[in-house]
Amino acid sequence: MNNIELLDKNTIDKIAAGEVVDRPSSIVKELVENAIDAKSSAITIEVKEGGISFIRITDNGCGIPKKEISKAFLRHSTSKIRKIEDLSTISSLGFRGEALSSIAAVSQVELITKTYDELTGTRYLIDGGEEKSIEDIGAPQGTTFIIRNIFYNTPARKKFLKSPITEGSYITSLVERLALSNPNISFKYIINNQTKLYTTGNSNLKDIIYNVYGRDITSNLIEIEDETNYVKIKGYIGNPNVCRGNRNYENYFINGRYIKNTIIAKAIEDAFKPFLMQHKYPFTSILINLDGNLLDVNVHPAKMEVRFSSQNDVYDSIYTILHKALTKKESIPEISLDKPSQIKPVVNTEINKIKNKIPEPFEFERRNEFVKEEKKIYTNNPEISYKLPEKTEPVYEQQKLFDMNTVADIKIIGQVFDTYWIIQYTDKMFIIDQHAAHEKVLYERIVNNLKSKNFTSQIVNPPIIVSLTSAEEEIIQKFKQEFEMFGFDIENFGGKEYSIHAVPDNLYNLSAKELFIEMIDSLSGINNSINETDMILDKIATMSCKAAVKGNNKLSYQEMEALFKELITLDNPYNCPHGRPTIVSMSKYELEKKFKRVL
Repeated sequence: MNNIELLDKNTIDKIAAGEVVDRPSSIVKELVENAIDAKSSAITIEVKEGGISFIRITDNGCGIPKKEISKAFLRHSTSKIRKIEDLSTISSLGFRGEALSSIAAVSQVELITKTYDELTGTRYLIDGGEEKSIEDIGAPQGTTFIIRNIFYNTPARKKFLKSPITEGSYITSLVERLALSNPNISFKYIINNQTKLYTTGNSNLKDIIYNVYGRDITSNLIEIEDETNYVKIKGYIGNPNVCRGNRNYENYFINGRYIKNTIIAKAIEDAFKPFLMQHKYPFTSILINLDGNLLDVNVHPAKMEVRFSSQNDVYDSIYTILHKALTKKESIPEISLDKPSQIKPVVNTEINKIKNKIPEPFEFERRNEFVKEEKKIYTNNPEISYKLPEKTEPVYEQQKLFDMNTVADIKIIGQVFDTYWIIQYTDKMFIIDQHAAHEKVLYERIVNNLKSKNFTSQIVNPPIIVSLTSAEEEIIQKFKQEFEMFGFDIENFGGKEYSIHAVPDNLYNLSAKELFIEMIDSLSGINNSINETDMILDKIATMSCKAAVKGNNKLSYQEMEALFKELITLDNPYNCPHGRPTIVSMSKYELEKKFKRVL
């Protein structure tokens, strides 16, 4: 066993820095939070090459006195707390005293600062944790930090950084959240000498939401300002129609601090649950204030997690406030019906109410839910006899039933309920779900087109205009080739506005704008990987399946015939891309049994 030795200060600082600084965005977070704690009313963030080579944070706060500058870069030096009891009532964003020490340990730092009382400012240089110089300099009140060459002295950690575009996107998301959580501060954000975000600091949160998310989101907001015995909430939530396919638009801030918390997320999503489809998530930008005694923020080095002393009360408060705002938005009167003279109409009315909740006949979980509810109605009304439906099962054939050689022997009888087709072939009756069948045909068609790069576009006049966030702009830039290959022609329209001049051909009744937004949401979760291209193509193809003809759509005989002929050319025509059956069958023998023709 090797001898036990004490680590030197340089090694200790670099190890400790790994807990606080893992990428350029971590540095921006710590320095901007310090600027906010310094009572700044204006903060400028400038980065180059995703912050890897250059970060500059300038504020007009109280500044650092010259005699305390060197002390500020020591580990666990802080002006925010004095004793352990102060942690229970901490209201500042930074308090551990690790940020400046950690940043200086892995980068080259230049500090220019001046307090209100001092006649001149101070310029201080520290590289890799070692002081280089300290001198007087002319400067306005406030503080400027310039960070160069992050991880220059720890190359093993530098190689884990992503590309400048990716690292820059982390900073962009961070700055947007900081602006949303501090509407009383003017933020200016500059990337590679171009201003990407500017807020006035006029305390108008709606203005900031417009700057970050654009016109479409801002025009569909519900204002929140309410409180309970435990929390106060102020901000905005989106109408359910601006929901997204991921949680990227769920922003909530505890006492000005951006955090992620499962209790709060569950309260938000449960409040929206009756108003959203499954796997859809809401837009929120809410400022939550509560007594500091009710939470512990000292649970993670990056202070992204909090603990509540009364989780149930926090959950109930947030859920109640948001749910009340959503139900208040549109109040639908309930019509009372006279009591019917017979029981059967009552049963039919109740069953129809349940049926109206089921969007697709072959969503099995919802169908089974309907059967259970229907059974309860009959159970509570013993005068009505109840019998479970006869159930049909999918056909699992070892070889293809149909091919182009047997088309002449296949008879399309017609369409029932404007949703299912009846087809006769040999001694069996087949029932085809037109939505599942069309979905499978489109999926295979699109995948093949993607592989052969054989997509066509249709011109849109006038163009479709969409507002994108900075993160969404990054996705457009990153996957521009894939969008063009799919059939989109996209151009910047100025600022955060983009114009779509062409969209994929054969979208049927699908909204091109809706498809475009859902593709962006889906692609936002893809990281660089060996199988990235395959994942992208699969997600795009899956999204396009939404163009499939739905149930309750009457098709002509020619349309059914054309779709059926394309279906039977597929390798597996029996299941849609999501695994649901496209075809079920009943033999002639089973039908004859039902009519007592055979025993």
